[in-house]
Amino acid sequence: MAPAEEIEVGGRTVRVSNPDKPYFAELGIVKRQVVEYFLAVGPGILGALRERPTTLERWPGGVVEGAKLSTRADHTGDAFYQKRLPKGAPDYVESARITFPSGRPADEVCPTELAVVAWAANLGTLTFHPWPVSRPDVDHPDQLRVDLDPQPGTDFADAVAIAHEARDLLRSLDMDAFPKTSGGRGVHLYIPIEPRWTFVEARRALIALARELERRLPERVTVNWWKEERGSRVFIDYNQMARDRTIASAYSIRPTPRALVSAPVTWDELGSVRPEDFSVLTMPARFAEVGDLHAPVADHAYSLEPLLDMVARDERDHSLGDLPYPPEYPKMAGEPKRVQPSKARD
Repeated sequence: MAPAEEIEVGGRTVRVSNPDKPYFAELGIVKRQVVEYFLAVGPGILGALRERPTTLERWPGGVVEGAKLSTRADHTGDAFYQKRLPKGAPDYVESARITFPSGRPADEVCPTELAVVAWAANLGTLTFHPWPVSRPDVDHPDQLRVDLDPQPGTDFADAVAIAHEARDLLRSLDMDAFPKTSGGRGVHLYIPIEPRWTFVEARRALIALARELERRLPERVTVNWWKEERGSRVFIDYNQMARDRTIASAYSIRPTPRALVSAPVTWDELGSVRPEDFSVLTMPARFAEVGDLHAPVADHAYSLEPLLDMVARDERDHSLGDLPYPPEYPKMAGEPKRVQPSKARD
């Protein structure tokens, strides 16, 4: 084991333990390089996380064959989600108090400076999961996040096509979105919004957007929560706007053997890039060239009223109400029964 190293980050001294520990063995990437990666894209990752309660996805043993992520049902994984401020965190690591759907509160890491990102990387954090809220108001989202998830039989190109359709729809509503690769097969769209609406309202707005896309492209888009009903279409995961549901931030590393990252892209280049174009090894040079393509997200704030008008229209003209929440949620007002169709008794 190599001795610990200390690095200076914004006037802070951050300790990197076991810096030569393999994190992506197939690529020869060690822990030190993971920390260096986040520093290289520092303004971008901090822009994605600053003042946001953030869940840390920690892979302290690195990404090795057979490693798995712990889940609510199985706590035996090699990696885990850190949803509370770790004990012993340095004084400069601040927190934000959030409330889970159960009503339980928690103090989550709330990055305010790049040293916090480096500190988290030393703990094995590869993927940062910020809430779509800011610390001053954790109950009213300031981003609407659209997760375009290709189902079996579809791929990244299908998600890209739907992303462009979504943008056309948004622009017709005097709104716009900022795209990024998910780091996997999907595409994420960030829509900056005014923090005037609750999680419930923001989620319903996303459902309305998704339903309109499904209405226009029924063979290519689905909002069906149950996998057995999705088919070979792109699923718009509306529950990513439910409280305590998050997606990987821009510039986060995904725990795959290729060390791919979630990369902001321009609309013009979205159709010509591939997820594998962006990795821990290639992203620093790209960032040095193009900077933070998601920086303008902070410069806009759209109203949700056009989408909420669509919610009212769906209810009035099509008798379309809410859709199922994730299984760990308490039963929500107006929610249909939460049971897989093939197992329903009626």
